[in-house]
Amino acid sequence: MKKKWLMGGAVTLVVAGLGGAWFAGWLGPGNGTAEAKAGDKAGPALEFTAAEVVRPTRARMPSVIEFSGPLIAPQTAIVRTRAAGTLLALDVAEGSRVTAGQRLGRIDLAELASRVAERSANLESARAALNQAQRTLASNEGLAAQHFISPIALDNSRASVDTARAGLDAAKAALDTARLSLRDGALVAPISGIVARRSVVQGETLAVDQEVLTIVDLSRLELAGLVGTHEVSRLAPGMAVQVQVEGVAAPVAGRIARIAPAAEPGTRSIGVTIALANPGERLRAGQYAVARATLADDIERLTLPVAAVTSAGGEDHVWVIAGGTLARRAVTVGRRDDLAGRVELLSGLAPDSEVLAVHFDNLREGAKASVVSRRAAAVASAAASLPVALK
Repeated sequence: MKKKWLMGGAVTLVVAGLGGAWFAGWLGPGNGTAEAKAGDKAGPALEFTAAEVVRPTRARMPSVIEFSGPLIAPQTAIVRTRAAGTLLALDVAEGSRVTAGQRLGRIDLAELASRVAERSANLESARAALNQAQRTLASNEGLAAQHFISPIALDNSRASVDTARAGLDAAKAALDTARLSLRDGALVAPISGIVARRSVVQGETLAVDQEVLTIVDLSRLELAGLVGTHEVSRLAPGMAVQVQVEGVAAPVAGRIARIAPAAEPGTRSIGVTIALANPGERLRAGQYAVARATLADDIERLTLPVAAVTSAGGEDHVWVIAGGTLARRAVTVGRRDDLAGRVELLSGLAPDSEVLAVHFDNLREGAKASVVSRRAAAVASAAASLPVALK
């Protein structure tokens, strides 16, 4: 019995030693505890889908010049009184549509009417005086032929005719002036349009040249804005632009009507005027609008998505996958096309670089990274979400 027990103990020791040696060999020099901790510290490799990684591409980038301002109606007329008087009636109000030549109201012009009558009578008197002077001259010419009057008397008769004729002309001019004042005293619409403002009320005593109404023609509007002197040389009259009007969903087509010949005093900006057709009168004077003039690009530029470029500390940079690891690269950008969502890349990257197309938080330079297909990423995500008991 004692011998059997000793033999069993020896066998147990041998098996334990072999097991320990095998376990130590399985760990190996690269799989020890320190190495495992170091691997945990490095973290798992990051995987990005092909949609999250892009390469710089060449594209044309049209530039856009923007300027803004209120819409104005160039065809705006102010109706003023030409004669003093009491406003008897005003037949229109704000929002009323009028046509050119339409009578808008009546002013008490009794004084002007009496003046016209007086000057008309003066005209008839001057005409009668001329007729009398002409008859006297004819008679004196007959007497002078018979040597009954002196040549001086004949000359005086001729001078009287000239004086009477001048008096008749003066009376005609005075009557025409009075009639013109009477005609201008009437309130008549000078243009067709809509009454924008009414400045007086019925019964008010009006002075000469007092403002009564403001009429606006909305069939054509203009946008007057300012463009910097460094950009205005790229614009030209007749160029098509898109105008986004406040409160209107779709942009409105317009054209550059004129460009000011000089900069505004005290600024480095030049006035640019855009003409807008407004056939349906959907737009109103005073609405704020932004004009965008798109200028074609004549070269292809190296571009990246705007979301790929981030800024920190006044420096633009991107994240790239190089040699299986993440790296941060400083870049220099140029033009920016917000409509296409791209930015020009001037320097900092090679054309074949793999760039993260979107912004990710907590990225670390030197971390392992790779690009996987969308399907593989979906499978990995589904596997990660399985319960531990099923893995």
